[in-house]
Amino acid sequence: MAKSREKTAAFHATAAVTLPVFGAMARVRVRNPEALPQEGPFILAPNHYSEIDPIVMGVAVWKSGRAPHFMAKASLWKIPVVKQILNGLKQIPVERSRTKTSGSAPMDAAAQIIEDQAGVIVYPEGTLTRDPEMWPMRGKNGAVRLAVDAGIPLIPAAHWGTHRLMPRYGRGIRPFPRKRIDVVFGAPIDLSGVTNSHSNKQVTAATAELMNSISALVGELRGLEPPKERWDPARAGQSETGRFSE
Repeated sequence: MAKSREKTAAFHATAAVTLPVFGAMARVRVRNPEALPQEGPFILAPNHYSEIDPIVMGVAVWKSGRAPHFMAKASLWKIPVVKQILNGLKQIPVERSRTKTSGSAPMDAAAQIIEDQAGVIVYPEGTLTRDPEMWPMRGKNGAVRLAVDAGIPLIPAAHWGTHRLMPRYGRGIRPFPRKRIDVVFGAPIDLSGVTNSHSNKQVTAATAELMNSISALVGELRGLEPPKERWDPARAGQSETGRFSE
């Protein structure tokens, strides 16, 4: 199992409150939990289609023996009580603006967590998928670069059923009846083809492979064949962030 120092008192206190409450609303079933390393650092890259996804993945990672660390939108840190909780759990604030400072600080924070032998959950899509059928869309390169630079496993993951608890861009949770949410961890992505994390060509190809792997896992949970190409918001005339009309 993971080292005890990773599951700090703050994590245990949060789990003691979160697991019973969330468990009353949804049953999280984890497939292939052994794919998650039981010690040492890793990057976990799941699909993203509901604003409650982080709780689902946090529960799945905790149940699999590790403590979850997320890159989360920085606006959450503006809420005093939430800020204290997030800092206590060593979560990582990410600004949506594309400034050099806002881009480097989260990566530095993630690198520190990795140095502490913990895992970081990164949503490679960067926001909720724009795909009309909620398949994973085109990914961003940050998860691959971080894994390559740190020399650690990059593990794809998928979940399905979360939208029944909280729809995409939904404004409320639907706790009744109790939902079933399935989570699956996949085999690590082969990053041997990325010899230089600054090579856009190599990193983009590895990111495409990552998104294909995540899509295949989503298809496994849904019992459907994923589309051959990932949805591209730019081609569809959609904004990269923020709410959008379905």
